[in-house]
Amino acid sequence: MSWANLEIRMRISNINKDRCIMETNFILAGFGGQGILLAGTVLANAFMLEGKNVTWYPCYGAEMRGGTVNCEVVVSDTEVSSVHKQDTDYALVLNQQSFDRFVQRVKKGGTIIANSTLVAESKPRNDINYVFAPMGDIANSLGTSKVTNVVSLGVLSSVCNIVSKEYLAKGVEKVLGEKKKDLLPLNEKALANGFDALLTKV
Repeated sequence: MSWANLEIRMRISNINKDRCIMETNFILAGFGGQGILLAGTVLANAFMLEGKNVTWYPCYGAEMRGGTVNCEVVVSDTEVSSVHKQDTDYALVLNQQSFDRFVQRVKKGGTIIANSTLVAESKPRNDINYVFAPMGDIANSLGTSKVTNVVSLGVLSSVCNIVSKEYLAKGVEKVLGEKKKDLLPLNEKALANGFDALLTKV
C-alpha cells in the first residue's frame, strides 16, 4: 500500500506554565470517514491555544473513505524532539483494525482508548492500560455518528489530564470556523458527553 505522508508543524511560544507537560505523544486512528484527521487537528489546536509546542503528522492510504487513517500529535512545553515516533503514550482508536494495529505501538505503561461500539474489549498485552467507551453509541444518541471523533476527544480528556476539555472546546470552535459555527453546539455536546462517559482517570 502506498502511503501519503504530510508533516504540518504547528508551534507557539510557551505562554501558559500552569500545567507542565513533558513530551507526550498521541496516535489517533480509525477508518476513512470517521473524522480522524479533524480530531487530530482539534487536539493540536487545543494544545496550541494553551501555549504548548505541538506537531501534527497525518498518514492515510489512497482510498481515504473506508481505508485506514491515522495521525500523530506530539506536545511538549519545550521543543518537540521529533514528529514521527516509534511508539506512543496514548492511542485513541475508533475501529477494530486500528486497535489491532496500534496496540503494539503503545509504550509500556501507556494507554489505549478504544471505541467499544466497534472494538472488542480484549486485552492482548498486560503492560499497558485499556479504556473502552461506547463512543459510537454516544454519538448516535446525539443524532449522528459523524461526531464520534469529537466524542472520542472528550473521552481522551477524561483519561489524560494534560488534555484540557476547555481548550478542546476552543479547538473545536477554531477548527469549525465561522462557516460551520452552526455545528458548534452539537460538537460541544459531543465533547461533554464523551468526557462524562468515564468516571475515573488512568
